[in-house]
Formats: sequence, C-alpha cells, structure tokens
Amino acid sequence: MLQAFLLGLVAFIGKCDLATGTNMIQRPIVLGPIVGLILGDFQTGIVVGATLELAFLGQYSVGAFIPPNVIVGGVLGTAFAITTGKGAEIAFTMAFPIALLAQAVDNVIFSIVRPFMGKLADKYAEKGNARAITIIHMGTGFITCTALFLITFFGFSLGSSQMQAIVNAIPKVITNGLSIACSLLPGVGFAMLARMIMNKEVVPFFFLGFVLSAYFKVPVVGIAIIGVITVFLRVNFNDNNNLVTEGGYDEDEDF
Repeated sequence: MLQAFLLGLVAFIGKCDLATGTNMIQRPIVLGPIVGLILGDFQTGIVVGATLELAFLGQYSVGAFIPPNVIVGGVLGTAFAITTGKGAEIAFTMAFPIALLAQAVDNVIFSIVRPFMGKLADKYAEKGNARAITIIHMGTGFITCTALFLITFFGFSLGSSQMQAIVNAIPKVITNGLSIACSLLPGVGFAMLARMIMNKEVVPFFFLGFVLSAYFKVPVVGIAIIGVITVFLRVNFNDNNNLVTEGGYDEDEDF
C-alpha cells in the first residue's frame, strides 16, 4: 500500500511539471529511476525509464493532438516491469494501453471540471478578483494532479499481483514479438520527432551524427558534446534584439 501511495505521488509530481515551467520531470527517463528507487530496483528503473522515453519520444501535444498520458504509462509501465521481472518488453505492453486509458480518464475529468471552473473564473474576472482567479487556476491543476495520483495508486495496488499472472500466461511467441517491437519503437519515436524538426539546415547535422557513430565509432556522449559545440558556433546568444544583422555583428555591440 505504501509503494502504491508513493507511486501515485510520483505521478502527482510529474503532472506538476506543467506548473513549474515544463522542466521535463514528467518524462519516463526522469520518473523511471524514481520508481526504481521506490520498488528497490534502481538499475531496472533507469533502464526501463530510458527505454520508455525512446518509445514516447514523439508523444507531445502539438496543436489539437493529445498524446497518451506518458506520466501514468511511464510510472506503471516501469513499476510492472520491475514487479513482474519481465523487462522492457513487458513495460511496453503495459505502458501504452495504460497511457491511453489514463488519457481517456483525464479527458473525461477535464470535460467536467474545465467548463465549470472556466465559468467560475469568468464570474470573478468580471468582478476584478484576481486572487480568486488564481485560486481557481491552482485548484484546477490540483484536481488534475490528484486524478493521476488516484489512477496510478489504484492501478498499482489492484493490478500488481494480477499482472504477474497475466504476464506468466502470455505465450512465448507473443513475448518474442514484443521484444522485436521493443527494438522498433524507439526508431518510430525518433522518426516522429524528426518529422517535426527536420529541414534543410538540420539534415546535414543529422547525417553527420550518423557518420560519426557508424563509421568513426564516436560514443553518443561525444556526439552530443560536438552537437552542443556546434550550437554555440551557429547560434548567437544575445540578451537584446537586433544586435546581430544579416552581415554579422552590429558595430555598436559590446562583447
């Protein structure tokens, strides 16, 4: 029961990411190791969290697209992978259906809470009561975080023992297929991300990273360092606008 409560608290904190400047604490690569600490298997938490991060890499809300809930899916997927001892392929099996279900529940709650809270905020806005509007805004966020807490809490406390039986009953051919899918999904995640950011200026650097890894055997950390250096060489970091012209630096600029 204590572990279920702590996992629910992890989901609650993950959802609070939206109130803290979107610093990515909601991602599986961050929450996975925390789940591992709670369940006593930190190493598996790191491995499964990083693996789920690759799978969920392209799952961001863009326009009207609402992705699966990576918080609940990541937390419970990692938790079930640890408790069942079946590894990352089981994490994938659990994470995606759970993430879709959590998002559906989240949408139902918001379809009820948001209109009510919105009308209430409009009422106080007409009166110029900024403090009440702030309380309503924070209260709405608290309700959303609490919903994810409850989903995670009951999902783990009611499903952990049953999941063990279900996983053991899965035929070998299916688990082998899941292992293959486990290897393919990170590529799908990268492809979804690439579709959003790829252009003629970015493509050469993409293939440069590939060449460095495939032919020169440069480690990923080394490629990342080269990427950071390239960013500093190509991007002008200035506090003020219009300090850089098309022909170069403005003559009046002080370095």
